Amino acid sequence: MTARHVPDPESQLADLAGKLSLEQKVRLLSGASVWSLHEEPAIGLRPIVMSDGPSGVRGTAADDRDPSASLPSATAVAATWDLDKIGRLGELIAAQARAKHVDVVLGPTVNLHRSPRGGRHFEAFSEDPWLSGVIGTAYVRGVQAHGVAATAKHYVANDSETDRMTVDVRVDERTLREVYLAPFERMVAEGGAWLVMSSYNGVNGATMSANPLLRDPLKDEWGFDGVVVSDWTAVRDTDASGASGQDLAMPGPEAFWGDALLASVRAGRVSEDAIDDKVLRLLRLAARVGALEDVTAAAPAPAQWSDEEVRALVREVAADGMVLVRNDGLLPITPETAPRVAVIGPHARRGRNQGGGSAMVFPKAVVSPLAGIRAAYGQGAVRYAAGLVPAPELHAFERGDLTDPVTGVPGARLRYLDADGAVFDEEVFPAGMFGWLGDERLARATSLEILARFTPAEGGRHRLGFAGLGSVVFAVDGRVLTAETVVSESDNPIQAILRPPSRVFDLDLAADRPVELRVEFRAELLGRYPLARFTLGVEDVFEDTATEFERAVALAADSDVAVVVVGTTENLESEGFDRPTLALPDGQDELVRRVLAANPRTVVVVNSGGPVLMPWLNEVPATLLTWFPGQEFGAALADVLSGAREPGGRIPTTWPVREADVPVWQVEPVDGRLDYTEGIHVGYRAWLRRADGPAPAIPFGFGLGYTEWAVGAPEVTANADGSLNVSVDVANAGARYGKHVVQVYLSRESDSAVDRPVRWLAGFAVVHADPGATVRAAILVEPRALQHWSIERHTWVSEPGTFAVHAGSHVNDLGEPVTVDVR
Repeated sequence: MTARHVPDPESQLADLAGKLSLEQKVRLLSGASVWSLHEEPAIGLRPIVMSDGPSGVRGTAADDRDPSASLPSATAVAATWDLDKIGRLGELIAAQARAKHVDVVLGPTVNLHRSPRGGRHFEAFSEDPWLSGVIGTAYVRGVQAHGVAATAKHYVANDSETDRMTVDVRVDERTLREVYLAPFERMVAEGGAWLVMSSYNGVNGATMSANPLLRDPLKDEWGFDGVVVSDWTAVRDTDASGASGQDLAMPGPEAFWGDALLASVRAGRVSEDAIDDKVLRLLRLAARVGALEDVTAAAPAPAQWSDEEVRALVREVAADGMVLVRNDGLLPITPETAPRVAVIGPHARRGRNQGGGSAMVFPKAVVSPLAGIRAAYGQGAVRYAAGLVPAPELHAFERGDLTDPVTGVPGARLRYLDADGAVFDEEVFPAGMFGWLGDERLARATSLEILARFTPAEGGRHRLGFAGLGSVVFAVDGRVLTAETVVSESDNPIQAILRPPSRVFDLDLAADRPVELRVEFRAELLGRYPLARFTLGVEDVFEDTATEFERAVALAADSDVAVVVVGTTENLESEGFDRPTLALPDGQDELVRRVLAANPRTVVVVNSGGPVLMPWLNEVPATLLTWFPGQEFGAALADVLSGAREPGGRIPTTWPVREADVPVWQVEPVDGRLDYTEGIHVGYRAWLRRADGPAPAIPFGFGLGYTEWAVGAPEVTANADGSLNVSVDVANAGARYGKHVVQVYLSRESDSAVDRPVRWLAGFAVVHADPGATVRAAILVEPRALQHWSIERHTWVSEPGTFAVHAGSHVNDLGEPVTVDVR
């Protein structure tokens, strides 16, 4: 019997590439649309579809017509320090991607928290490069194990948002290697990432979409065999980017590549060999995700998850990422011990489950803190007060708020009108958020018409309105309230689309009496893409500030416990801009102190994606950080407050007491340059370096649970490959089952010719134990942790001498070290 010949996959891909003309090859290297790549029937290639995906897979829609699970933000995920949970999240992301016919998820983000001011840090994991890489690798493996591609982004040094399209980051070779490139190296070398996204910024004089770093170290040294995709519109030339390690220019249709790149190849400015390499990489990606006929995908498609399974995992991870940073014994509070609960703060009613920008998804439903606490403690036991008047914010009508006046089904009817005013298409949107990403109907339409019926549950003053760019006619019950052209208040096109100006109108409405809403909208299309957003919704109505304060204080005084929820807003923490301040919005600090004065049994819940100032931290009995915890926010919060679950989080990035204490504050370029003068001393490393400087409010790695832990002295064994085996006994000295994160740090004990951090994270282990039990944590310290990058030899080297191995509960809580000699 003759064995059937199985073709070599790489040979098979090369044969397919050889069937393509130069024109066909170049065509494949630019997107076909905002989210998809070109098909090529001649070789059995179907379109590859991409989607944003760091905290949920949005798909190709920009609204909730096709809802997505809203997962905890990257900072919340990192705070779990739990690689198994992150792998399960990756499996969920892959399943959601396949349900939306998506092949490539654009995540994870592994840029570093260089400064707490970074507006997009909720989307990245940590200030520590090793931890970022380890978590990012778990994410990549979890997604790709199920045949969906993950994308490590944004390569590299895209660590702040100010002038991100043009800033030239200046960073020395050693810092690049040890800090900013390190997470990407791990995700490529260990995680096997199938894509890497080049960033908008430049590094050391060259924009990243044409930077030599795309070849070396990424492809040449690390052996990356996948696709380098640009951030959207990051390719801004033809020859330099085409000749570089940039493989794919997004979005499409073609801009600087396409015909222009074809001309450059024919003129000899870009080699055909460079084009062939890009095409082979693209075909390799297509094979892996199952986009090539007769080529088996790298992994079978994942099973689909039920809504119950999705909610259960999101709720579990959200609670496990919440960090208890202060507790004098008040928490947990069981429903039996708190028959009267005051829930206070605008964030309690409308918490932030996710960050703004490309990470945003549209879930079917979000459990607010107020709803979650009421479900756990009882509807009658929980009373609410806003406590202050927040900055005005338009909230889109939710599912069930609107009715299509034509059919009577829930939602809002949207009509696409041509130049003659005739309707050429129409559909029903489920709620008040309307979005278009690459929808050609938007480009074709002369105007859009939205029809909806709103029936208020309560009578009185309501504030209705809209947000969007372009010409708008807004009418209620046939009365035109405005007819105007709304222009952007920002010169940043992304912010102009994501955060358009709003217009609201006060109306006296009767309970249960429907009103007819009509909008005529001519969208302003920024750039060359049919990309727009429009929101129809309500703005919450409040009394004056003094009245809201008084109501909250009175409620707190008349309750057994008060829960105050504070946090950032989309105007303070989002993609596209950096944070001007770390302070909470006006009035929130005063609200905490007033409620605390009225009720000493006050819990403060902080709902932010990154560090904020908490001047009252040492005054309140309990403070819990929730990050942006995803769609199950309120349910997970109630689990933690009631003790149904333990807060399992540990801080992945240092929180300061004051802004003046922050080691790296500046994120604004000077003359187009942003110099990383701090070198390798980022995050807790910079805090430790200032021996006599201020202490942080919350040190790196810190977090409390509902039990007590005793961490023993480490036992260290050196291995022949230069790694270290570290064993640590960890005892649960408290009264309930719990989780602990044992952390191992290294320091240099003997004299060194190398500038090193005071201490650096080298390993950790997540342990669980019953009360009174002792478990042994086994931690591997990799050889790289004992090495440094030599700028003379341009490689990793070991400096002989003595290192100390520290084990403990956070960077400032470590036991007596054990020394090891490196020769």
